[in-house]
Amino acid sequence: MSKGEPIITVRDLKVQRGGAVVLEGVDLDIHAGDFVGLSGPNGSGKSTLLMTIIGELEPMEGSVQVFGDKPGAKASRGRIAWVSQAAAQLPSNLRISVRELVALGTMTWKDFFKIRRSDRSERVERAIKLVGLEEVADHDVQRLSGGQRQRAVVARGLATEAEVLILDEPLAGVDRASRDDFLKLLDRLCRNEGKTLVMVTHDQTAIHQCTHCAICIDGNVQFDEDHVSAPPVLHLETLALDGDFPSSQKTKAPKELA
Repeated sequence: MSKGEPIITVRDLKVQRGGAVVLEGVDLDIHAGDFVGLSGPNGSGKSTLLMTIIGELEPMEGSVQVFGDKPGAKASRGRIAWVSQAAAQLPSNLRISVRELVALGTMTWKDFFKIRRSDRSERVERAIKLVGLEEVADHDVQRLSGGQRQRAVVARGLATEAEVLILDEPLAGVDRASRDDFLKLLDRLCRNEGKTLVMVTHDQTAIHQCTHCAICIDGNVQFDEDHVSAPPVLHLETLALDGDFPSSQKTKAPKELA
């Protein structure tokens, strides 16, 4: 993974939900510019880990540091954008354009009363351009394909000017062509825009091809796979949708991650 001080640090984390321990003994470092893929069976604690990082859940034991402070503290506000799977599944009776949806990302506590209208508009237009939705910017989101809607939700996160995007199952319900385009978008955001990405997905092929580090969660970190020299995503159309890591590529986690 990247060098330098980590922007997210997890140490000996233990989290309980519904009276049961879901995560235990988790150690993890995420650096600026990393693209981290999280996988694991349903109920293994992937979303629990993400929710603890953004401060929605409190750990029983251990610690989480985000930009040098506790999750949700002033140091990290406005610097992390959460892109949930549910965010792209908008109510069918909601009538809102892509541009209006993306503009919601500029209405953060950090700069709601500080940013000028012209600057707000500029951020919205730049986010829409980054995800390639200029031609449908004024369309109702209900008219978009699953892949386009997911892009719109990512654009809302980009409009916050967050440094870290946390994506929970962004490939769910997205067709193959849209999936490939979406992964290329994430690759560009990481490589060209310097965004730090943390993505939960069951798509092992996507993780292996796109991420710098692949981590399997099943109560704790099972293995950590380094992809620092992973090539740009140029030929995703040749990949199978439900591939797996080649066994020769898997490596056991260091002791501090096990």
